[in-house]
Parts: sequence; C-alpha cells; structure tokens
Amino acid sequence: MAESRYRCGSCGNLTRFDLEVTRRVRERHYVTVGGHLAIEGSELLSETVDRVTCQWCGHGNDVVLVGHEEH
Repeated sequence: MAESRYRCGSCGNLTRFDLEVTRRVRERHYVTVGGHLAIEGSELLSETVDRVTCQWCGHGNDVVLVGHEEH
C-alpha cells in the first residue's frame, strides 16, 4: 500500500486524478538485424510530478498529497 495519496479539498475525491509526470530513464536498446527495436532494460533516474488534476471536479486548485492516516 502506498504511504501517501492525493486528496481534492474542493470535492473530497481520494481516488481519481490525472498526473502529468516528467521521467528521466536510462534504457538498454537492442535493434535486431531486421531493424526491430527491443528495450531490454529500463532504470528510472528521476521523476517529477508536474501537475495533478482532479477527475471529479476538473481542476487541481486544491489537490494535496496526504498520508493515509489523514483522510
């Protein structure tokens, strides 16, 4: 179980959010002789949540990250 989650202070939503995320990854690419790409491995180097929008009320003006004990 996740240690924290999002909550919308406007409508009370705890379950449905759209996130815009920027990720930096290192991938191991293998291109076959026939020219097909296969990704053999991926390592997450960093991740940043850029924007969170509530799916119920449609905005992110009052969305906060809370611990499970706070909802």
